Amino acid sequence: MLVFVLVLFSAFTENSIFADDVSSDTNNTPATQTGTVIDPRSKTSPANVSTVPDASVKPIITEHTVTIDGTKLIYKAEAGMLPLLKDDGSPKASVFFVAYTKRDVLDSAARPILFCFNGGPGASAVWLHLGGLGPRRAKVNSDATLPPPPFELVDNQYSPLLSADLVFIDPVATGYSRPAKDEKVEQFFGEHPDIEAVADFIRLYTTRNKRWRSPKYLCGESYGVFRAAGLAEELQDKHGMFLNGLILVSGLVDFETIRSSPTNDLPYSMFLPSFTATAHFHKKLPPDLQENLQNAMAEAKHFAAGEYLTVLHAGDSLSKQQRTETAATLARLTGLSAALILEHNLRVDPSVFQKKLLLEEGLICGRFDGRITGRDGDAASNSPGFDPSYAAALGPLASAMNAYVREELLFENDLPYKALAGVGQWTFPQNSYASTSEELSRAMSTNPYLRVLVQAGRCDLAVPTDAMRYSIDHLTLDPQLRKNISFIEYESGHMMYLNLPDLIQFQKDLANFLQ
Repeated sequence: MLVFVLVLFSAFTENSIFADDVSSDTNNTPATQTGTVIDPRSKTSPANVSTVPDASVKPIITEHTVTIDGTKLIYKAEAGMLPLLKDDGSPKASVFFVAYTKRDVLDSAARPILFCFNGGPGASAVWLHLGGLGPRRAKVNSDATLPPPPFELVDNQYSPLLSADLVFIDPVATGYSRPAKDEKVEQFFGEHPDIEAVADFIRLYTTRNKRWRSPKYLCGESYGVFRAAGLAEELQDKHGMFLNGLILVSGLVDFETIRSSPTNDLPYSMFLPSFTATAHFHKKLPPDLQENLQNAMAEAKHFAAGEYLTVLHAGDSLSKQQRTETAATLARLTGLSAALILEHNLRVDPSVFQKKLLLEEGLICGRFDGRITGRDGDAASNSPGFDPSYAAALGPLASAMNAYVREELLFENDLPYKALAGVGQWTFPQNSYASTSEELSRAMSTNPYLRVLVQAGRCDLAVPTDAMRYSIDHLTLDPQLRKNISFIEYESGHMMYLNLPDLIQFQKDLANFLQ
């Protein structure tokens, strides 16, 4: 099976990742102690230490071992650049990737391959790569909070490498990926240019590594979900590459579900259940709701999809009594005061919720993970000064990646590794909310064997669980195709794999999907 994991990292205004002692049975032996260079290159060659990445030079290949589910796995790690080509065959960009391939596989057609990248837009693949999917990962606290530096790398006994080969891709301008000489980086910034560039990478990697006969999967996280939905159709229509499945992690295909406006109240309904889950975690709900999370979530979802939407639709025609009653219900479901909710016209933005839920304790909630808290020192503002859940992740992951690439993968480059790059103006179709839901519907209709796994965190305050559920429920699909879609929720947030209990379940769910 060929599996493409597209990591979509929500960068709709964010940043993020987390960390503590991950697990006592984790193997902390650096891979370099047992790794073997099987395709050596000079570590000081222009290919490895340069200011302009050279995609014409062969990648560095090393061999390593890892134990997953009690099985010792020998794998090849490949770190290098792949070119994006113009129609005349000249390069327009060099894309950095790290690939992991199981050794001694007799028939690659029977082996899945996972192409992994985050979203942003502007995110490198480090979040998925060293956060939860790669055979090595940054050591984080088991509850995803920040450990003290310096940060460590450990073997990842929960990597899906046992089920599929993995390829982590850094889109142009992220990681070490850069445009070719005299090429403008802005040509890659936009919904369609981005999808086209990633599709071209997948096609070329598949061709060069003789994986066309392998089953193929895409997995995107955050904006990567938006990208993955578009890629499913792009790969079919442009390259004749029909996929076996999509893994959609903590993302969206319709921006309408998370971007409110004076004429779009839908996001307030979408975020409400995530507010309830976060308030429950912090023990801010009434005793009857605090008693049982499932019951609390059921009540929140019922109100959000019913009476709350009706109230929002009424706008200023709502009576004073209706406003008061709605504020009381929202206070019950969010842990916020009815007065605050009325102050915000029954429409509480996620940033306000993050700032106000734990105000009495002097704490703010994380955006990527509402369970993670911090102190920003400005009690008067209506929004947090930073995202503690992003801060908890960035340090361990960025530090681990910079060490790992040189010390274990033996790939050297003097350019800064951009974990999250500023991409400037990102173009979308005009006069409408950006969406790839129609592309997803058409891809599934054209290829009735395309399966979809949606994974979402209940305490994600960047992209709420119900936003993706709403989009899935509104796809234009024949009822028979809906059986191809499964939806799984996890306890934590956007990067649920950083929370150890969720990581364990995450790995099991991926393994089941890839079988």
